[in-house]
Amino acid sequence: MSIPRHTPVLIIGSGPAGYTAGVYAARAALKPMLVQGMQPGGQLTITTDVENWPGDTSVLGPELMARMEAQAAEIGVELVVDTIAQLDLSQRPFLATGDGGAVYTADAVILATGAQARWLGLESETRLRGFGVSACATCDGFFYRGRTVAVVGGGNSAVEEALFLTNFAEKVYLIHRRDTLRADRTNQQRLFAHPRIETIWNSAVTEVIGESDVTAIDLVDLTTDAVRRLPVHGLFVAIGHHPATELVRGQAVLDDEGYVITAPDSTATSIPGVFAAGDVRDKIFRQAVTSAAMGCMAALEAERWLAGPGLAEQGMAETACVA
Repeated sequence: MSIPRHTPVLIIGSGPAGYTAGVYAARAALKPMLVQGMQPGGQLTITTDVENWPGDTSVLGPELMARMEAQAAEIGVELVVDTIAQLDLSQRPFLATGDGGAVYTADAVILATGAQARWLGLESETRLRGFGVSACATCDGFFYRGRTVAVVGGGNSAVEEALFLTNFAEKVYLIHRRDTLRADRTNQQRLFAHPRIETIWNSAVTEVIGESDVTAIDLVDLTTDAVRRLPVHGLFVAIGHHPATELVRGQAVLDDEGYVITAPDSTATSIPGVFAAGDVRDKIFRQAVTSAAMGCMAALEAERWLAGPGLAEQGMAETACVA
């Protein structure tokens, strides 16, 4: 085993939540260490134009994350190119092990590992991701003003994405594998009543068509096996997300979908000294700006906890996070 490297605050993850937590922790003179993971910068590194980041009319996702990384390094965050493979929260200091065997110990941990969208698994979908294929209508819906788009899914997320897209798109198709939706009744009523939304039942996307941009999708009717081509300018995949909580499964309290539960108005988890920020705990908004805000909260809460953790603070996390 390698010699452990110790830090007052270990940040796991390098998206907007992780980098912002690093900046605030460094400004508090906590000498944070940030382990970047397999995808430094997170999901924004596979996003093209970002037009809802404060202060930028438009910025490329990879450029925005490169700026965050540079700022974190400049202000004193120690950036570590590694991926945490194991995290032991049962001992103090906390113990983390990288996938190459490097060992890190920390007095406080900020979990900012994010969540990954579930995709259809098509090669064409992967190739056109960011060029007409998206998993976030709030992020990318603006680009489809007056155009035709399709949403895949049958739950509340898919229905809400379809309804949101009507603010911009001329026509929205909702494609679902079954003949009934899983979304709640209120959302279904809004969907079926909207004149610009058409539901396509018992169908699945088999191919995304386009060279540099999406021009159409191929659909198979799952009851007849008939295939047809549907012209669209954008495809939004809304079949769920996977929160990256494997490191704390069986340790921190998670909800039924695997997201970390935190205390109300807080990033404190069920384990005193462990905080969660960004998409790893947020299944509602999933925006860069809200992730960054939670990164700020996590760093400030970690600073206060390290300055004087007591029974009151520990009790808050232990009692408020029990599901």
